[in-house]
Amino acid sequence: MKSLADGLPPEIAQQIHPDWSKNEAAYWAVRDQLLRQYQGQWIGFADGAVIAAASTPLEIFLAVHQSGRHPFVIRVGHEDEPWYRIRRTSFSYDTAYPSAALPVVSAEFRAASGSTGLLLDRVIPDTGADTTTLPWSDCQQLHLDPALGVPGVISGVAGGMAVTIGFLIWVWLDGQEYPCQLQADFAGRERILGRDVLNRLEMLFRGPTGEVIVNP
Repeated sequence: MKSLADGLPPEIAQQIHPDWSKNEAAYWAVRDQLLRQYQGQWIGFADGAVIAAASTPLEIFLAVHQSGRHPFVIRVGHEDEPWYRIRRTSFSYDTAYPSAALPVVSAEFRAASGSTGLLLDRVIPDTGADTTTLPWSDCQQLHLDPALGVPGVISGVAGGMAVTIGFLIWVWLDGQEYPCQLQADFAGRERILGRDVLNRLEMLFRGPTGEVIVNP
């Protein structure tokens, strides 16, 4: 069976940890046996066993990070579906307003909780995005290692799928740190803050004044 990693850029695919590839193959060997117990659940599969199961991918990312291993992550019974949907359309403000600026924020992205991170501007808070995405160039600045990532699949709202690689990182915003299931975008240039972070805070979009207020 074709590996999920085959959909990554070749220079990234060759950096995927070999244990992940072994766990991917081992999962497919026993997948039908897992359906009855884990249908519809997100799991981390390593060394021939399910090491974590949860209802959301963020919970699995946290478990994978804590395990110190390189499990294959998947939603059992939904293997052919994209993991996340990222809105690729944009909506302009009313041109009658004084400003038609795109809502953006600045946020600090951290490779490790509590550490000093990378402050990025022009981050689009997008409630239409299931998860946070950054261009691969930003991920490189964060020194994210593909060998520690989790290959997955993202899709735009209009369809089409692309293989990505995910990392558990943290976002510091408005004086608080939030876990983030970051997906690397190998084709786009936008920085998108998705609902994995947005659902943990309040955000007010004031279109007429061109302001985005976090936790008003």
